[in-house]
Amino acid sequence: MKKRFGIDIDGTVTCPTSFIPHINKKFQLNITLDDLTEYEITDCLDLPEKDVYEWFMQSEAKLYKEAPLATGAKTILNTWFHDHELYFISARHHRAMEITESYFLNHAIDFHHIELIGSHDKVGTAKKYSVDLFFEDKHDNAVAISEELNIPVILFDTPYNRKAIPDKVIRVQNWQEAKNWVDQWLALDKESKYQSSF
Repeated sequence: MKKRFGIDIDGTVTCPTSFIPHINKKFQLNITLDDLTEYEITDCLDLPEKDVYEWFMQSEAKLYKEAPLATGAKTILNTWFHDHELYFISARHHRAMEITESYFLNHAIDFHHIELIGSHDKVGTAKKYSVDLFFEDKHDNAVAISEELNIPVILFDTPYNRKAIPDKVIRVQNWQEAKNWVDQWLALDKESKYQSSF
């Protein structure tokens, strides 16, 4: 049975450390991922919001273009592409569509649809496209999508998302763990549909 996967991009498909070298260079810091205990960097680093915003707006294209992929993401996503529908749903602004599509093409990652919503509120978009499962790195997004749509959400573990999670949010360390969980979930779904046909 074909499933539709909703998949965040930054910190999920791309490595959550992507922006750190750029932040260190711009603000003369020496931080690591462990220092980012909140999703918004100005909530955990003593940096003026205005300066961070201006830097991000100036650097946005470069940050997206140069972001390294998370380990295992490409292989696993391209495997799923043949059996399921991959809908990438990101908080990126729609002005980044060309850069985002080029990134996927340059890295040879297959996709069925890319939606840049310009907001972290992904519930409406996930509902609009009737996704069956979501992949995310932002804690409140994962919880909201799971609770409001009553679907499982794979949450990629990082220091900035370690708050408590409800049952339908599954914390994983990497893409291989995500694949293992998805394989079991698909097998259970197939078994329940087989049994209900009798």
